[in-house]
Amino acid sequence: MELLDANLELKEIQKLQGHTDRVWSLAWNPATSAADVPSVFASCSGDKTVRIWEQSPSTRSWDCKAVLEETHTRTVRSCAWSPSGKLLATASFDATTAIWENVGGDFECVSTLEGHENEVKSVSWNASGSLLVTCGRDKTVWIWEVMPGNEFECIQVLQGHTQDVKMVRWHPTMDILFSCSYDNTIKVWWSEDDDGDWSCVQTLGESNHGHSSTVWSLDFNAKGDKLVTCSDDLTLKIWEADIPRMQSGDGYAPWNHLCTLSGYHDRTIFSVHWSREGIIASGAADDAVRLFAQSKDGSMNGPSYQLLLKKEKAHDMDINSVQWCPGEKRLLASASDDGTIKVWELATLS
Repeated sequence: MELLDANLELKEIQKLQGHTDRVWSLAWNPATSAADVPSVFASCSGDKTVRIWEQSPSTRSWDCKAVLEETHTRTVRSCAWSPSGKLLATASFDATTAIWENVGGDFECVSTLEGHENEVKSVSWNASGSLLVTCGRDKTVWIWEVMPGNEFECIQVLQGHTQDVKMVRWHPTMDILFSCSYDNTIKVWWSEDDDGDWSCVQTLGESNHGHSSTVWSLDFNAKGDKLVTCSDDLTLKIWEADIPRMQSGDGYAPWNHLCTLSGYHDRTIFSVHWSREGIIASGAADDAVRLFAQSKDGSMNGPSYQLLLKKEKAHDMDINSVQWCPGEKRLLASASDDGTIKVWELATLS
């Protein structure tokens, strides 16, 4: 059945409270999405803490299993699990990124990465877990190599953005790096060979169908051949690249603009996330969550995306992060300035 034809609702499963300030970001642990493992996610906040939430197998409700505190001295802005789910990286306005390891259920800070001049805004692991990337208000992007014994070595500092870098993300299958910024652009970085330097191979800006204001967030579809970006200009944009060409070693294949979703948002879009089955969620400053899906009858100009549903008043204040659970379940978590996290289920109305 077509997603757009289904009668769907976003059903609130649970509202999680505990943070004492705005919740900035969420990250599901990728290793916990298997059928027999309880789902776990992390949240980080202006209250300088990170919370680990786990779903109880018996009651199905979410409980706070750990509070990671007394490490960061300012807002924790971003969190990301390593692909194995064993390490959690947290980026803070105190100019550091902390690496936490789950040791028998207790989280220990095993490494602290320093070097950014001021606020670290985002952190991301590559697909193999061998590289970590951070970005900050200092306009730089740092690539760290993961060494034995929880050591991290900065192998390159990338400079190219002219403003605060809001978010960094690795491509889901290849070592291609993406950064989006207050300078209205998305930059794509890659290295021709394993030992080479990383360089900016493409800038997605207003001159090539890009955004006209701050780019806040980006995400990829399951195959990794499409990219969605969201902005202060109230639009979502979809981009496409020839990933098989790059995987075959035939050089860099550029990302091309496919379509722009406009007219759906009237306040800044802070977060965007693509589910495994192809549903794009957006979280915005109008307190609503919107879901979009590709229309199968695409126009002559390529694919089109339509609004699947809009959840008004999903939170009492700005929604900073929306994240789909990586497993089979249609679960979505959202984080807000109102200090709460909500877990939603995309359910079919009978």
